[in-house]
Amino acid sequence: MDVQIYNRNLELTDRLTEYVDKKVEKFPRYLPGIENIRVDLAATKHRDVSKRMVAQITIRVPGTILRAEERAGDIFAAFDAVIDKIYRRIERFKGRRSSRRTELPASVLEADLSEVVEDEEEVVPTGKVVRIKRFEVSSVMPEDAIEQMELLGHYFYIFLDGSDGRLSVIYKREDGDYGLLKPIY
Repeated sequence: MDVQIYNRNLELTDRLTEYVDKKVEKFPRYLPGIENIRVDLAATKHRDVSKRMVAQITIRVPGTILRAEERAGDIFAAFDAVIDKIYRRIERFKGRRSSRRTELPASVLEADLSEVVEDEEEVVPTGKVVRIKRFEVSSVMPEDAIEQMELLGHYFYIFLDGSDGRLSVIYKREDGDYGLLKPIY
């Protein structure tokens, strides 16, 4: 198991490194087969002093990525909070993996193109691209894409639909249900 600790705008002291290593070394007991663990610790310039320290943990296991992030006023408190959150994600992952659903949930909806494009006016972007992420797109069923999206803590997930091989996007709606976007070729 490879453990990487990254810091940004924060001094990585020996005490902090030992604390992180001590907590992280327990993960294989709960989740065997971990490929690597990345711990990101950062100090930000957030207005709220109680949210200036950020701790994020990313765990890679074969076929899945688990991620959690927490903020606090102290880096140790932020790290403890993210440890608790990632343990909950691990339990959810293990529970879902053991009880695979076989049919698509009724809450997964196919989005109609008219639902996505509300008006034909040209929208001029005001921001700029500040980060580009590249990732491997895998062929999975929509229910597995929902699981992966939830484990990452994201609101959308891009994947190749295992039933038709097309690029698709699953997203979480404001009402708590899920939507499925499929392109028309």
